[in-house]
Amino acid sequence: MAIIKVSTLAQLKVASAQLLGSKKSANPGTLGFVPTMGALHRGHAALARAAVAENAVVVASVFVNPLQFGDAVDLDRYPRTTEADLMLLEDAGVDIMFAPAVEEMYPSGEPAVRVTAGKLGDLHEGASRPGHFDGALTVVAKLLHAGRPEAGLTEPDKNGRLPYRAYFGEKDAQQLALVKRMVADLNFPVDIVPVPTVRDDDGLALSSRNRFLSAKERESALILSRALRLLRRRADAHEPLDILSAEELVHMTPGVELDYLEVVDPQTLQVRAENCQDTPFTGEALALIAAKVGPVRLIDNIKLG
Repeated sequence: MAIIKVSTLAQLKVASAQLLGSKKSANPGTLGFVPTMGALHRGHAALARAAVAENAVVVASVFVNPLQFGDAVDLDRYPRTTEADLMLLEDAGVDIMFAPAVEEMYPSGEPAVRVTAGKLGDLHEGASRPGHFDGALTVVAKLLHAGRPEAGLTEPDKNGRLPYRAYFGEKDAQQLALVKRMVADLNFPVDIVPVPTVRDDDGLALSSRNRFLSAKERESALILSRALRLLRRRADAHEPLDILSAEELVHMTPGVELDYLEVVDPQTLQVRAENCQDTPFTGEALALIAAKVGPVRLIDNIKLG
């Protein structure tokens, strides 16, 4: 069946309810939701396929959220590729593409009341992009409510999983952690399902912004994943991570301006003070990196231990 494209909240409710009532699958009555900002690539396709594999009906949203952009130029520059996005989602097996206008999501203009990311949202990406995570959580909250199935689909199965699931990529590690906390702290009736980062063969994490890199800049951008893999090799060997030497590799790469390279607790995202620089690494951690490569800001992360 061809993918259904809708642009209003009312249309989304009707279409998802109809499909949930009629579609036969190995996962009856389950709904998967994949929130995106469009300009989709193979990483988004992996999110969609994960949702399709586990749910009877899958909705993917395509919405460039203005609340996440502190710079109007960056907002205008963000790629819009709606028709290509539609084809990618259809190929992945998604049932409904929800592509609302800004006026549909924010009918009264910018919302006066928003979800705040709190202190966790002030770290790392939040320090470089003030207000970004407040905007991201606000739109995710609205989208999760918009996609939520009607009453009666909120009881967990025998494994404790809810029949409503939302899929997020692990590449945006801080956003994923914040969405998990929002859902837990505010009792949203949805399971958050992480999906591993998808990379090109050379190791570069897929991003909608990669298209803005020149060939030379793209080669320079590989230092992000190389620095992360260096830390992982040291962690696997239970050696000191020597983060300063990894930072120096990034600083030495032409055209790359490092913002941060941090080793943090996977749950709290607080910087780990121990076992990072000079003492043997033990336990588990997450290495986060952000850098500007030419005109493009890129982020990446890798699990340690």
